[in-house]
Amino acid sequence: MKTLIIIPTYNEQENIEKLIEDISCFGYDYLIINDKSTDNTESIIRKNKYNYLDLPINVGIAGVTRIGFKYAYDNGYECAICVDGDGQHQPKYVQSLICEIANGYDYVVGSRFVNKKKPISSRMLGSRIICFFIKLKTGVKVTDPTSGMRALGKNVLKDFSQNMNFYAEPDTLCYTIHHGYKVKEIHVEMKDREGGESYFKNPFKTVKFMIGVLLSIIFVQW
Repeated sequence: MKTLIIIPTYNEQENIEKLIEDISCFGYDYLIINDKSTDNTESIIRKNKYNYLDLPINVGIAGVTRIGFKYAYDNGYECAICVDGDGQHQPKYVQSLICEIANGYDYVVGSRFVNKKKPISSRMLGSRIICFFIKLKTGVKVTDPTSGMRALGKNVLKDFSQNMNFYAEPDTLCYTIHHGYKVKEIHVEMKDREGGESYFKNPFKTVKFMIGVLLSIIFVQW
């Protein structure tokens, strides 16, 4: 199955080389989308001659992924897989995602909590709230709605490349379930970020994310 790994990247100078090294070991096609990084990410990408798109302005995760999905669809890929540029998503699980797409699923999420209990923390409280609203909206229980590691089959890829109107991963998941796509979560292990700073380190950004996602799930994703 012709597969493209899409790597949304913002200020990942400490992580991007190791991630591409790991991906290259498996021989997958990849596309880095540099979302107007303000550190040395772009110069590292250029130096190593990676396959990438460099955006002139910062568009955020939803805009970056839509660009990736459109690129994949326009270039004839049958499957696209999102892997975060921070290196937390391990390429060794990519084949498991591809296999589920090959088995007929349209949208497959790499989840940390299929076979493991979700820990008690403020961040996981937010995850539980999102899970509740997705189940309220769709009737389907999910375990890891904020996971950025996900695979799209060609039908969802076509849909998202043309009509995507999402805030982030959770409302994307809600949309696919609500519109009757075959969705599955499979268990993956994720690594801790080794360098750089997470978007969610800032509590104000975390609150903004939660509000945006919940408003989209409740009022937008029909």
